[in-house]
Amino acid sequence: MSQRALHIYNSLSRQKEPFTPLHPDIVTVYVCGPTVYGHAHLGHAKSYVSFDVVVKWLRHLGYSVRYVQNITDVGHLTDDADEGEDKIIKQARLERTDPMEIAQHYTRSYYEDMDRMGVERPNIAPTATGHIPEQIALIEKLVREGHAYEVDGNVYFSVESFPDYGRLSGRTDREARQSSGRVESRGEKRDPADFALWKRAEPGHIMKWNSPWGEGYPGWHAECSAMAMKYLGETIDIHGGGMENKFPHHDCEIAQSEAATGKPYVRYWMHNNMVTVDGTKMGKSLGNFINLKDIFRRFSPVTIRFFILQSHYRSPLDFSETAMDASETGLEKLRDTWLRLQAAEEGSGTLDTTPFVERLTAAMNDDFNTPVAISVLFDFAKTLNGALAGEEGLDRESLERCTAVFRTFGQDVLGILQAPSSGDDRPVETGGEKLGAVMNLLIDIRSRARADKDYELSDLIRDKLAESGITLKDTRDGTEWSASS
Repeated sequence: MSQRALHIYNSLSRQKEPFTPLHPDIVTVYVCGPTVYGHAHLGHAKSYVSFDVVVKWLRHLGYSVRYVQNITDVGHLTDDADEGEDKIIKQARLERTDPMEIAQHYTRSYYEDMDRMGVERPNIAPTATGHIPEQIALIEKLVREGHAYEVDGNVYFSVESFPDYGRLSGRTDREARQSSGRVESRGEKRDPADFALWKRAEPGHIMKWNSPWGEGYPGWHAECSAMAMKYLGETIDIHGGGMENKFPHHDCEIAQSEAATGKPYVRYWMHNNMVTVDGTKMGKSLGNFINLKDIFRRFSPVTIRFFILQSHYRSPLDFSETAMDASETGLEKLRDTWLRLQAAEEGSGTLDTTPFVERLTAAMNDDFNTPVAISVLFDFAKTLNGALAGEEGLDRESLERCTAVFRTFGQDVLGILQAPSSGDDRPVETGGEKLGAVMNLLIDIRSRARADKDYELSDLIRDKLAESGITLKDTRDGTEWSASS
């Protein structure tokens, strides 16, 4: 395999480093998945679209990638530390149903949204509830080796036993950690900074399992270490997640994993930045929380993907209607060039794509710099448009090279251009944004008809759309639609 020039910003060393996997030609990747108590939102999209491109680029370079992304369906408490209520149990009470139904419902919803955005599913998607024995085994080992202790059915990791705790986030000063507001000073802990590995189930707690310490459930941090090491080994190449997870989640992962194995846990830590809305951090408590299903009613999933990739994964992403409109317009220009290329007749002119391929490759090898890669695609499109509009056109070899650029970088790596339909060299053109606007209007009309008990009109809209290959699905969160290919 040829020498590669990929450099990755390592959050642990706080600098870009040449990428070399632990095992030649094989890359192991673990990315923290969603806690499934609600629909996926724009913050999820930024993270998983970003790491989707990371995996795609690694595979483009010729690596065999084993990608694991977990599903947190138990143990993630409302304050992200050791106290509070399990988020899934809380949502189950609000919706008056079983916690596992909540987890299953929102897991399906998450994958539906990611599929629509062209995010490839991981090789392995383990759930926390499906790996309770592995988590118990990890905790038992930490207790045996003096890194953890049990108090009245709760098991805590002893931060004192791991001197490097906090080196990822930089929160190595004990007083800073204690005053962070995310570490609860529970009296039974030996040190207020110690974190829970296993929690005792209080009376009436629904999600609980038998353990050496009595009935309970795992702490949030234990699952990722147990599952990452089970499927990827004791040392993995790349671990990704949101920047907000550096502390406490990833600091805790490092501590418990390295204390258990005595080996480095992760070689390259990658963290994506947060999403803001009109310059303000997105959050449910602020009333500016945006889930993907709502955005899909206004913009096509590929437009959202394009919008995300115009920002570097380590940079904040600011959502606004103006920015989305600009992304929609920009993507349409690339699509127009792609369509023009597919329809072009053979001529006699030439176009050397080598400089563009070199610039695209350099951008992606520079810590997956998608904004620069997209700007190069626009430069390429401008040059290509000029060549196609010329009297000579382009010869067959040039047309093939140009097509390869769009397919490799626009489709396979960035995933922002639609793939050609089966048996046709032209890309599928569904008029995504216009279709979305029309569907939004029809769904609104149908909802009003149902509210007025005009079921004849409601059924007519549904049936006529079905005849055209568009399916409506009524859910607790509104009406969703999908178009068959």
